[in-house]
Amino acid sequence: MSGGVDSAVAAARAVDAGHEVVGVHLALSRMPGTLRTGSRGCCTIEDSMDAQRAADLIGIPYYVWDFSERFKLDVVDDFIAEYAAGRTPNPCLRCNERIKFAALLEKALDLGFDAVATGHYANIVTDDDGNRELHRAADWAKDQSYVLGVLTAEQLAHSLFPLGSTPSKAEVRAEAAARGFSVASKPDSHDICFIPDGDTRGWLAERVGAEQGDILDRDGAKLGTHEGAAAFTVGQRKGLNIGFPADDGKPRFVLEVRPKTNEVIVGPREALDLSEIAGSRFSWAGRPPQDLGSPLECMVQIRAHADPVPATLSHRDCELVVNPEQPLSGVSPGQSAVIYLGTRVLGQFTIDRTVSAAPIHVG
Repeated sequence: MSGGVDSAVAAARAVDAGHEVVGVHLALSRMPGTLRTGSRGCCTIEDSMDAQRAADLIGIPYYVWDFSERFKLDVVDDFIAEYAAGRTPNPCLRCNERIKFAALLEKALDLGFDAVATGHYANIVTDDDGNRELHRAADWAKDQSYVLGVLTAEQLAHSLFPLGSTPSKAEVRAEAAARGFSVASKPDSHDICFIPDGDTRGWLAERVGAEQGDILDRDGAKLGTHEGAAAFTVGQRKGLNIGFPADDGKPRFVLEVRPKTNEVIVGPREALDLSEIAGSRFSWAGRPPQDLGSPLECMVQIRAHADPVPATLSHRDCELVVNPEQPLSGVSPGQSAVIYLGTRVLGQFTIDRTVSAAPIHVG
């Protein structure tokens, strides 16, 4: 129970469904002020109190479990290491993968519980052979299946998402109000919970370093300087501080971050278009496809709020390889690509390499 409206209603619905429910809030930091407060994040002392009030109204036991050390190692330190390597990680996806449906689920099973229920908007469907599948939520606008794409078949077997079939978030808020929950109108959390003031660049500079380096064009010509390559992501336009325009007068975007040489490569928007993405770190959300010897038609989603695009999926040389029908834009190594068959999440991989739709020559 994060202290928000979704997990409160999910817990109440689990009780209504006849389950024996215990509310658990995750303490992810031992230092007050290192996680967001109010509506800007989750898992703070304020949120813990909100969760306890909801648990009291529902009439279920409530506990706070300290996962701060594991959260630091598996989410925060991973976030820092990925940026230091020039990649762009998704900390919410890592939290689901390594904390909520790994550390939390492991402890729950050890204590004799059957499953972990959360307020995520997603559905679990059982096929004719008894295999559990992860599917999009009924409300696509609130669908969170992307950040759950890391779940395995074993984890899906012990997961419940009571809100998955709800037509809209407005209905959840109305239900919360009817149940008397004080969080009924609490704003949704957003941004990265472990960066207190939302200044990701400044936060990274303190931990990765902010040594001045060069901003180069694709031919290797120096255009300017930056105060730390780790602060930049592929596709970024703002904050380049290049003192003169491109020859064609069009804006330039970050095409590549090179942490070893502390260089940032920039170029035109069309240079961001990719014809292929691939990764060797992948997992299947339930039963894997029977045969990937030939390309499989699918949909691929590269961000939590991006639209899925038609593509083909292949398995080559220990990698999952996706070729979109139309070029993908602004994709960075470190992002997660989630594969869909209709509404079903087939699996996901961390993007290790990309292939440009048009050759890019760097001097």
